[in-house]
Amino acid sequence: MVEVPNHPNWITFSRNSSQSNDFSRVITYINVQLFPLHFSLQKDILNYRDISCVSFFNHSSVYFLINVYSDLSQAALKYLKNTEANIGNVLIMTRDFNIRDSSWDLYFSYYSFYRDTLVEVIDSFHLDLSKPTKQVPTRYLNNHRDSNLVINLMFLRPESLKHDNHTIYSG
Repeated sequence: MVEVPNHPNWITFSRNSSQSNDFSRVITYINVQLFPLHFSLQKDILNYRDISCVSFFNHSSVYFLINVYSDLSQAALKYLKNTEANIGNVLIMTRDFNIRDSSWDLYFSYYSFYRDTLVEVIDSFHLDLSKPTKQVPTRYLNNHRDSNLVINLMFLRPESLKHDNHTIYSG
């Protein structure tokens, strides 16, 4: 990461590499008030430049947060599909999947081939798509010919969906 914003109220987790072609494009921020849960970056479980897997402890159980950036070639998504990571207790997987599909973008009427791969991955972690209280684009294009996109997604454990009422604020 280059020039990552730091704030005293937030702890950052990202994978470091000495190779310039292997630098991380994801970072996870955890509020310092949650520090007693003992957060830790888990490179031994998922070690890919565009995936951050962070664990924490709560009531003697370990839980995981996964942050993903999948580029236009879907490299991180392919890595997740092809990696036999046996991770239980994933609470949330989120971020930029670069997949436009009618399942989560109300203004897009087409099906994406990569949607099936993403569904396989989220099923393997026993997660479900979280839907915001109000649908808004998560990527705004500066080109007036193209429409804005919904490509940032959040997946939660099914029992968490009853508490799911997140809001996305437009920029």
